Amino acid sequence: MRKTKYIYLFLMAVAISACGQKKVKQKEQAQDYPMKKTEEEWKKELSDEQYYILREKGTERAFTGKYWDNHEKGTYYCAACHQKLFDSETKFESGSGWPSFYKPVANDAVVVGKDTSLGMVRDEVVCSNCGGHLGHVFPDGPKPTGLRYCMNSASLAFEKGNE
Repeated sequence: MRKTKYIYLFLMAVAISACGQKKVKQKEQAQDYPMKKTEEEWKKELSDEQYYILREKGTERAFTGKYWDNHEKGTYYCAACHQKLFDSETKFESGSGWPSFYKPVANDAVVVGKDTSLGMVRDEVVCSNCGGHLGHVFPDGPKPTGLRYCMNSASLAFEKGNE
């Protein structure tokens, strides 16, 4: 019993420490994105946090991003290339600490691929225009899609207004 308790505590500590850490780079799927820039160009245009998330496939800590609790009407764009990604009408409270949506504005707005970093298998979501890492999609969202697009606030830009 005591040994099992320590093993459980060790595994929980490892899982918690992995949150918010830089992901191990994995092989990119052969994908050709319309917007092409060098890493130097991206570094000049993006903040350090945006570069870490969008280009290095990082993540922000839960409940720290500027949009996780945003309830204003408007449109969410890719912070790197300003491609339209999500409407506020599809945003919902997931309790995860990240902005969550049940569908993108169009099927071709994002690309979903396999992410096997951190010892997990997840569906990574990237911008279809620039290839910037946005977050992950999970099959536990609300109707009508049943999907939860769990995005990093730093990978998004928001503009108020009627959709």
